[in-house]
Amino acid sequence: MNLIKSLTQIPAKLKDFLIEISKFCQSRGVIFAITMGVLSRSVILLAFFITSQLHQVSPETETVKIAWGWQIFSAWDSPLYQSITTSGYQVINPIKPGANVAFFPLFPLFIRGLMNLGIPFEVAGTLINNFAFFWALILVYKWVETTNNPQAARWVTAVLAWCPLSIFGTVIYTEGLFLFLSTAALRAFDLKKYPQVILWGSLATATRITGLALIPAFIITSWQKQKPAIAYLSGLLSGCGLLFYSLYCWIKFNNPIAFISVQHTYWQRQTGFDSQGWLKMIMQILIGSQNWKQGAIVDPWHPLLVIIIAIIGYGIWRYRHQLGKAKSDYILFILMIILWLIVGDPLLNTAIILGSGYLLWYLRQELSLVAVNYGLFALGLLLASGGTISLSRLAYGIVSTSLALGVMLSHHRRWGYLTLGFFALLLISFSVRFAEHLWVS
Repeated sequence: MNLIKSLTQIPAKLKDFLIEISKFCQSRGVIFAITMGVLSRSVILLAFFITSQLHQVSPETETVKIAWGWQIFSAWDSPLYQSITTSGYQVINPIKPGANVAFFPLFPLFIRGLMNLGIPFEVAGTLINNFAFFWALILVYKWVETTNNPQAARWVTAVLAWCPLSIFGTVIYTEGLFLFLSTAALRAFDLKKYPQVILWGSLATATRITGLALIPAFIITSWQKQKPAIAYLSGLLSGCGLLFYSLYCWIKFNNPIAFISVQHTYWQRQTGFDSQGWLKMIMQILIGSQNWKQGAIVDPWHPLLVIIIAIIGYGIWRYRHQLGKAKSDYILFILMIILWLIVGDPLLNTAIILGSGYLLWYLRQELSLVAVNYGLFALGLLLASGGTISLSRLAYGIVSTSLALGVMLSHHRRWGYLTLGFFALLLISFSVRFAEHLWVS
């Protein structure tokens, strides 16, 4: 009788579940998040399409044809994920790991699952990353709406969607998946849903190494907020994904940290803070790449223009009340654009890392405590990674950086609109570069 009664209740429960799903999907936050995602992804697709049409094979030139299709989403790190998906992790000799061991297993496992259904690698990888990216946008909105307010949630979501590095939430990389899983774990911790913390945290730490920062973030936050023992335990168990991958490396390569060792072997990463790499980036900003490379001032215009921009910028900031706030903001923004045109990627890389750390500390009272702790630990992990390659992309994958920038822009909306406009231009530029297989980050 109990079984029959339970079966008769299934349609009613299913109906209630569908109603809840319908209400969730119709909420303003979900609609806004999906809209931001669709608009920004449309810009990327349009840039991909136009780039592919402009690069046609010509007998008179050596122009490389860029085919329009799913393969346009695969470049740089993507083939390494493909090799893991199709052939597993490389073994150079009986115990020496190959380069693809640096890439964590969850993303390739998901792709393999779809490939077993007959879906090609490029399609499977693109769908998984984009699907996860859109869910990350929705979760971020819901989270910030709870911890702050709807206005802050809109700005954070817009920043996450329009940041030029969000291109890696669309191509075959792990950014979308990791943003979704890490955000889900952090949000679950704030909501005191500790079994979900273990689940999402374990999946995040099986996706990329920066998930390691979740563990100390959960433990430190538990201590600061005097949470019960289950919070500490869930924080520790959130590292199960990393633990299992480490055990796999130990068994297969006799090295539990093979995923770190191969980065020193194949990417020449140092141990600890890469002081030379950071010195190079800072000097490229101040005196220029050509002068740094030559070890002498062969191009005096770069340092001269940087000095002039710095002087003008300080003057505008110093007398902004006399000039008017709006006019000062526009002039300062134009100066920043000019400085970026002169310096290029070294400025973006440095600004993203140092700027994110400053904003997290400056806005620590306005952000979720676990988000602040996670952001600072993750940025510290990047600084101690022994290299400066791809720092800006990896920093984008730390959801706390977008939280900090979005909340700051929600207080200064003029700067917010200018920033999003600049982001859109950079997103187009990055999309064209990726489609042409030129280095982005």
